[in-house]
Amino acid sequence: MYWRGHVGIALLAYAPVAGAVRVAGEPGLATLGAVVAVAFATLPDADEWLPVAHRGPTHTVAFVVAAGVVAALAALAAGVVLPASAPTGTTLPPWTPAFVGGVAALSVCSHVAGDAITPMGIRPFRPLSGWHVTLDLTPAANPRANRLFLGLGVAALALSIGLTP
Repeated sequence: MYWRGHVGIALLAYAPVAGAVRVAGEPGLATLGAVVAVAFATLPDADEWLPVAHRGPTHTVAFVVAAGVVAALAALAAGVVLPASAPTGTTLPPWTPAFVGGVAALSVCSHVAGDAITPMGIRPFRPLSGWHVTLDLTPAANPRANRLFLGLGVAALALSIGLTP
């Protein structure tokens, strides 16, 4: 998939989480999660600028876990705060860093899953296993598939947010 498809798949994966967080009374956290999901949606493709194979170490379960842990630690170190536009008195819960790490991991995992539907596929347990996963549904460069996933992801997030109090 290309960036549009990956962002769409990340939003599609995050939409139910956003709804649940809003129902739990944390709309600011739901917004922060959407930003994190989009920000991490294409992170595994940083391998295109690194001296590693494309769809190599950045497209593994180990990288999913590492990205989640690093995001959680960064949120903890930064003392994650709401934007200045948030209503006065709004605070984020103490479990926000864990939430940020979980959403980052979910987003990176959605990227890996998105690449698994292409003919090139992925090797998610590398270097422990050479098991190759491909559903061979669509080429990564298919503009229709990428736009479709982006549209589905945006619509799912909008519905999730729109249908929750």
